[in-house]
Amino acid sequence: MAADKRPPHERAKSDQLEPFREDADGAALTTSQGVKVSNTDDSLTAGPRGPTLMEDFHFREKLTHFDHERIPERVVHARGSAAHGYFECYEDFSDLTQAKFLRDPSARTPVFVRFSTVVGFRGSADTVRDVRGFATKFYTEDGNFDLVGNNMPVFFIQDAIKFPDLVHSIKPQPHHEMPQASAAHDNFWDFVSLTPESLHQIMWVLSDRALPRSYRMMEGFGVHTFRLVNAEGKARFVKWHWRPKLGSHSLVWDETQKLAGKDPDFNRRDLWEAIETGDYPEYELGVQVVEEADEHGFDFDLLDPTKLIPEELVPIRPLGRMVLNRNPDNFFAETEQVAFHPGHVVPGIDFTNDPLLQGRLFSYLDTQLIRLGGPNFTEIPINRPVAQVHNNQRDGYHRQTINRGRTNYSPNTRGGGCPMTTGRMDGGYVHHQEKVEGRKVRERSPSFGDHYSQATLFWNSMSEVEKEHIVEAAHFEIGKVEELAIRERMVAHFNRIDHEFGVRVARGVGVAPPAAPAEPNHGRSSPALSLERPQRPASAATRKVAILAADGVDERDVAAMTAALEAAGAEAMLVSKFAGEITGASGKALKVDKMFIAAASVMFDAVYVPGGRDSIATLLKSGEARHFVNEAFRHCKPLAATGEGVELLRGASLSGVRLSDEGLVADAGVVTAGQVRDGRHAAADEVSRAFVEAIGGGRCWMRTGKDQVPA
Repeated sequence: MAADKRPPHERAKSDQLEPFREDADGAALTTSQGVKVSNTDDSLTAGPRGPTLMEDFHFREKLTHFDHERIPERVVHARGSAAHGYFECYEDFSDLTQAKFLRDPSARTPVFVRFSTVVGFRGSADTVRDVRGFATKFYTEDGNFDLVGNNMPVFFIQDAIKFPDLVHSIKPQPHHEMPQASAAHDNFWDFVSLTPESLHQIMWVLSDRALPRSYRMMEGFGVHTFRLVNAEGKARFVKWHWRPKLGSHSLVWDETQKLAGKDPDFNRRDLWEAIETGDYPEYELGVQVVEEADEHGFDFDLLDPTKLIPEELVPIRPLGRMVLNRNPDNFFAETEQVAFHPGHVVPGIDFTNDPLLQGRLFSYLDTQLIRLGGPNFTEIPINRPVAQVHNNQRDGYHRQTINRGRTNYSPNTRGGGCPMTTGRMDGGYVHHQEKVEGRKVRERSPSFGDHYSQATLFWNSMSEVEKEHIVEAAHFEIGKVEELAIRERMVAHFNRIDHEFGVRVARGVGVAPPAAPAEPNHGRSSPALSLERPQRPASAATRKVAILAADGVDERDVAAMTAALEAAGAEAMLVSKFAGEITGASGKALKVDKMFIAAASVMFDAVYVPGGRDSIATLLKSGEARHFVNEAFRHCKPLAATGEGVELLRGASLSGVRLSDEGLVADAGVVTAGQVRDGRHAAADEVSRAFVEAIGGGRCWMRTGKDQVPA
C-alpha cells in the first residue's frame, strides 16, 4: 500500500480507523475465536444423511451471527450514502468563534458526511421526492462537532413535540403499509392541511429542490439558528450554509420515477463513482451572522425553524471549504453505524431556544441507544473523536475501553483528582450565559404565528418553469388524496399563499378554483431561493454524456467529441445495442460502455449522435435509440448530432427546434451540424464548443415543443 502523504491532522481519523480495518487477502478462514476452519460448506452430521450435531461450533457461530446481523434502521433518514474528507477554513475567524477548526487556515479537519432521504426505508430508491439529509461530523482537536442539517433551510414543524405526529403521517399508512417512500397519500396531507406551520416547507418539497441531480450538486443548511461564541464570550446568532462547487441542480419528476426503476441507487452510485475517479465533491461552508442586538429586527422570529433569513437581508459569510476524497471501506461499519447528534458541539458553538432544536438535543441521543445497542455507541470506530476521551462513564453493552486505576468518580483524591475539569480559557466547554425567565406554559410565541408570508416569498422567487413544476407536483401529490375535504383545505391554504397558485392547483385536483385571493400577495421575493438564479461559472465538469452509435459509426466524430468532453471534465460513454465492441466505418473497434437495455437517457446529462451512414441506418430502425433521443429532449437536456447523426434527431420528430442541413445550428440546446458542400462535417471544434457550453448551462427550458414529444 502506498504511503499516505496527507498532513497528519487531515489523516488523523483515517489513522485512528486503521487498527480496525481487516484485509482477508491471502488469509486463512477462521472462526471468530481465531480457529482455522477446514470446511465451511457442510454441517457436522451423524453420517452423510444423518442429523446435524449440536457440537458443530462453527455452524452455530456462523448461523447465530447471521441471525443477528441486522440492527434497527433509522426511523427517518434510513436510506443514506457517505464519504470521508476534510475541511479547511479560509482564515482565522476568532472574531466569531473560539472553535479551533475555524481559526487555523493551515489545518485540515477530518470529516465524515452522510447524505440521505428522509421518509423511505433503507432499501428505497434514491430519487424519490423528499427532503435530503446533509449531516457532517467534524473530527476536531477539541472533540466532535456534528452539523446535522438538510438540503432545505426550513422544517415542517416549530416544536419537536409534533415530530412523532409528522413522521407517523408521512410514513406508509398503517393499515396496509402503502405507499413506500412517498407523501402522496391522505394521512400526510390531512396532517399538513391541519398544520399550516408546514406550508413553507411544503413549497420547498413540491419544488425541484426535492429532486437533486446529485449529492455533489446539492446545498445544505443547518436549519436552526445557532450561536457562535468567541474567546471573549461575545455571542452572535448564525445560520449554517453549504454551497456545492458544481452549483445546485435537480432532476425532473419524470426522470426520478424512471430512475427509481432503472437505477434506484442513482445518487449513491454518482457519489461513489465521482470519488473513485478523482472528481472529488467540494462545498463551501458559510454563515449568516446576526448580532444579538438585532435579534428582533426581522418580521419573523429567528428561533422559528419554519423561517429562513433572506440572503438579501443578511449575506452569507464564507468560512471555508470541504472536500470529500475517500469512500468508506465498509458500508455497515461506517455509513450505517455513524451516529450524528446536534448536541455534539465544541467550544465556540452553542444553541438557541429554538423549540425544535431543543427537542432534537434529546431525541438524537435517545435514538442511538436502541439503534446501536447502548451508551457505548461513541466507541464504535467511526464515531470516536480524534481528541482524547477521559471520563467516568463506565461499563454497559459492548464496552471496549479498558479503564485502569482505582477511581471512577469525581471529585477524588485517590486518582490525583483525575480526570479533572478544564476552565474556559484552557479549552473547557462553557455554555453561553443567557438570561432566561418565564412561567411554565404550553403555548407558542405569537412571533411564530405567521405561516404564509415566507411560503409566498418562496413562490414569488421562482421562475415560471419552477412554478409550473411546483403546480405539477401538487397535482401529483394531492391528486392521490381520496378525501375531497383534505384537497379543499390544501387549495384554501395555497390560495392564501398566492391566488394564482391556488387556482392552478385546484384545476388539477378536482376542487372548485377559489374565486378571489384570500389575502393580497406581498410581492417580495428572494432571488437566491431560485435554482435558476445565476450560479458559479457554468461548467460541464463531471457531467455524463451518452454517445449513441452502431456498427459503421464515424470514428472521427466519436474521437473529436470525446476529446472535447474530457477536456471540459465531462465523461463520455458509448451506448449501443449490445455489450462488447462495435466496428467503425474505417474498421476500428470501439468499446461499448452501456447497452440500451441497461441504460436510459435519464442516467445521462446530455446525448450526442455522431455520423456514419450505416450506424444511423441501424439506429433509425431502433425504437430504443429513438426513445433515448425523445426522452432526453423532453427532459430538456442538451443534444448534439453531426453528419448523418442529424437524421436520427430528425427521425425522432423533435418539435419546435431547427436542425441543420448544412453548417452549424444551435437552437434551444440542440446543436447540429449537417454536411457542407464538399462533403466534410462542419468544424468539429465549433460543434463541441457549442455542445459543451449547452451542457454547462443545464436544462434547456426554452423548448416550447417538448410536451409534444412521445416519451
